Amino acid sequence: MDAREAAEAAARASYGRLLAYLCARSRDIAAAEDALGDALRAALETWPRDGVPEKPEGWLITTARRKLIDHARRKRARSAVAETLQLMTDEIAPNTALFPDERLKLLFVCAHPAIDPMARTPLMLQAVLGLDAARIASAFLVAPATMGQRLVRAKTKIRDANIAFEVPERSELSGRLEAVLEAIYAAYGAAWDHIAGVDPYYRELVEEALWLARLVVQSLPDEPEAKGLLALLLFCESRRDARRSEDNSFVPLSEQDPVRWSRPMMIEAEQMLAAAVVLKRIGRFQLEAAIQSAHAERARSGMVDWSAILRLYDGLIAVAPSVGALLGRAAAVAAIGAPWDALALMEEIPATSINAHQPYWALRGHLFERMGKSREAKAAYGRAIGLTEDPAVRHFLMLRMSTLKPDR
Repeated sequence: MDAREAAEAAARASYGRLLAYLCARSRDIAAAEDALGDALRAALETWPRDGVPEKPEGWLITTARRKLIDHARRKRARSAVAETLQLMTDEIAPNTALFPDERLKLLFVCAHPAIDPMARTPLMLQAVLGLDAARIASAFLVAPATMGQRLVRAKTKIRDANIAFEVPERSELSGRLEAVLEAIYAAYGAAWDHIAGVDPYYRELVEEALWLARLVVQSLPDEPEAKGLLALLLFCESRRDARRSEDNSFVPLSEQDPVRWSRPMMIEAEQMLAAAVVLKRIGRFQLEAAIQSAHAERARSGMVDWSAILRLYDGLIAVAPSVGALLGRAAAVAAIGAPWDALALMEEIPATSINAHQPYWALRGHLFERMGKSREAKAAYGRAIGLTEDPAVRHFLMLRMSTLKPDR
């Protein structure tokens, strides 16, 4: 591994930990990001000449810390003096993994009620999980410039309002926990869309999301939605290997071989979901996990109870309506045997919500195919193909489109 690869690997593996550590001490996300960026640039300049340090993370955190101290000194303000003293007296641990809780603190900081609700989850995705503004903007269906402005305003608010970098009191959790869980789920979803595994960044992002989900459960054992989220991620992750065939072709859930699903993960997911249900505070993530549990039943009985799944989607839409939930309900209606009713349900979704939503067009194509409407199916599949980034998924959809029979 050359110096550039080593720097990139260190950044991918520990960006969230390093940034959270720096933020907790500087209380300025933008300044911490700049300092860490400067440290990475310094690594690219010095490591090829001096060699890769024995502990790359330690080198980066030490260098970034010095950059922050220089920044604080240049500001020459009373608050800057306090920051400088904190940074100068703070000891750097030889292994930054000793500070895992800093990321959890930063998640809750980003969920502070003083921050614009529209910016909370995107801010977490950028500051804690390292997604860039363009990728976040794409996930939230807004222009990159708009998302960039939201993120800048949110970071400025944290700095100027001197928001504390700490996990809030239990009485304050209800207003923040939902946004934290949403960010972890969004990070996992961003990685889930890239199932090929070509870029190690996405594999690491999956592991980071799972790690954070476990950390929230450990830190807040009486919060059922935290358990529900972890159960949901475990159910999804248990099927990762089955989503590809031996020749690396995409395999949809209905065609996956349950033998390839991870039984230990499914067992852990069921246990986590059961522990959440006992707390008797139902919520979105518990319902989504229950839907995945119903799908997992196929590994035991070979059957899927679509009526039960439909009822769960009804409950999910009542608690947390979303395009994804509405599409899931439509898919359940179609599986029961009524693709025309499913299509009617999809027609009720506002056009602004589905214009660039790939799953909508893929499902629409599938429904038209089942109804023998090849022309409409081809148009919908074509739209889905244009919105698909993953080559294997694109090939799967193109194959479906190429095998359409003439209209009946």
